[in-house]
Amino acid sequence: MKDKGKIIVGLVIFVAVFTFPFWYNHGAATQAPEPELTEKAKKADKCVEETAYMRKEHMQILDEWRDTVVRDGKRLYVNASGKEYMASLSNTCIDCHSNKEKFCDKCHDYASVDPYCWDCHTYPEEKE
Repeated sequence: MKDKGKIIVGLVIFVAVFTFPFWYNHGAATQAPEPELTEKAKKADKCVEETAYMRKEHMQILDEWRDTVVRDGKRLYVNASGKEYMASLSNTCIDCHSNKEKFCDKCHDYASVDPYCWDCHTYPEEKE
């Protein structure tokens, strides 16, 4: 038991190294960025669906639109309140959310996601 001190020091170092990722950033998390809306989006007051739903489910809606438009030829989307919209990223979404850098990229960079929308669609022209 002459190595008791070395064992304790080794355990302390092990615990410190093992738990480092947990306590290093404790309290350092940042708020999610607020996307900047165009004037047209601000005047519309409501997106295709409610804002909270769109923030969480917009990729699922876009995937659904892609499938129904490309595979079934259905270009009409009816939201939860019964209002009809054209199922189109280029015409419906980008009509209000035209500034890709301030709207799309801001949140996607924060979340470290790389959506594949722009593999097929052209980047929107920046509008103020």
